[in-house]
Amino acid sequence: MGNRATNTLNNELKVEYLHHTSLGIGVLGVLVIVFGVAGGLVRLVRTEFRAAHGSDVEEDRKRLRHALGYYLLLGLEFLIAADIIDTLMKPGVQDLIVLGAIVLIRTVISYSLNSELKSERRETAK
Repeated sequence: MGNRATNTLNNELKVEYLHHTSLGIGVLGVLVIVFGVAGGLVRLVRTEFRAAHGSDVEEDRKRLRHALGYYLLLGLEFLIAADIIDTLMKPGVQDLIVLGAIVLIRTVISYSLNSELKSERRETAK
């Protein structure tokens, strides 16, 4: 009986540890996105202020889009990792379906952002 209680306690501790790990990774993903958006907003204001004064800011706008896309992609990767860890803790069929849908949606978004950033890099290189 003591052995079962110990195993149950160990499993509960593992689930709690995984939950905290997943929460931390998810928060990190959100922080990366917020940091990128905040930095992007500052750069946007500076760029548009310079544009209002007659400067050519087309390259600055492209770099801004690239930087913002980078932070969005990185944040999405952290959020996907957190979702995967969450599902590992409670792998019911419905949870797996929801995870699959979330991963699919975020992967499509990531792919779209990546494709757009690559095409911009190719245009800039020309």
